[in-house]
Amino acid sequence: MFTTETLIHAGQTFLMLFGELFSLFIGISFVVALLQIYISQERIKRILTTPRKGLNSILGAALGEVTPFCSCSTIPVLVGLFKSGAPFCGAISFLLTSPILNPAILTLLAAFFGVKATIVYSAFTFVFAVVMGLILDKAGFEKEVRNVTVKGGHQDGISWETMQGTFWQKQGQAIKLALKDAFGLFKGVVLFLLMGAGIGAFIYEFIPTDLLANFAGANNLWAVPLASIVGIPMYIRTETMIPIASILIAKGVAPGVMIALILGGAGASIPEVSLLNSIFKKKMVVAFVLCIFAVATITGYVFNFVL
Repeated sequence: MFTTETLIHAGQTFLMLFGELFSLFIGISFVVALLQIYISQERIKRILTTPRKGLNSILGAALGEVTPFCSCSTIPVLVGLFKSGAPFCGAISFLLTSPILNPAILTLLAAFFGVKATIVYSAFTFVFAVVMGLILDKAGFEKEVRNVTVKGGHQDGISWETMQGTFWQKQGQAIKLALKDAFGLFKGVVLFLLMGAGIGAFIYEFIPTDLLANFAGANNLWAVPLASIVGIPMYIRTETMIPIASILIAKGVAPGVMIALILGGAGASIPEVSLLNSIFKKKMVVAFVLCIFAVATITGYVFNFVL
């Protein structure tokens, strides 16, 4: 099993995966950093302080899609939205899309799964976030928000509005800051990227295809909801999981199983739920977790049917 030839192949697979991840991560992080400069937290609050609920929910989901904050930044922004009077539906739609539908995830999905899978994923998660924001608002969950202030998140105050100089001088500052942020983020996740590439290479070379196909193949109807349940308490780094997922799918695991696992872990990990517990009452926290489980499971089944 562990022959010289297989070890060489595993090493080649590792280098290929890590090379792709490095290029994608730097490029994605650069674009994301620029977006976070152009679309500041204060601008998000201003956009979402409109009383039109339907449009507000769509705007909230759209802003969550282009502002890929991590949990530590999403929660303070969410509290700020509530404090500034933003409608509940828009704030919840923002909360649902921010961790599971952003440029980083979409770019990695397109690179490893293809454009069709990315369109299916983005359409279902976006529509789901809009609809659930409206449903929870209609059901009166607004009263489940605690009167709290959460500190933390991205607080350096650097945004397009606070920069000084001409348009092109500000563009130069933004590009420098974005490049610095991109490589700074890379240093923070390089171990996760190495881990993802290493695990993917090992699975590709040494795990029998039949074993994975029988356990988590498309014919196992319980595999998708089980993956959603397993994923929810996990803290999943999307940068690590997507390359592993592409290898597992090549070995026979159903695409929907992997998407359900990624959505569950990215959308409702224990750290995020713990933070949400400080601003939501128990009923709303449970509703949020059930929302993530539902979108992970439904999207997983759709993936198995379409792909």
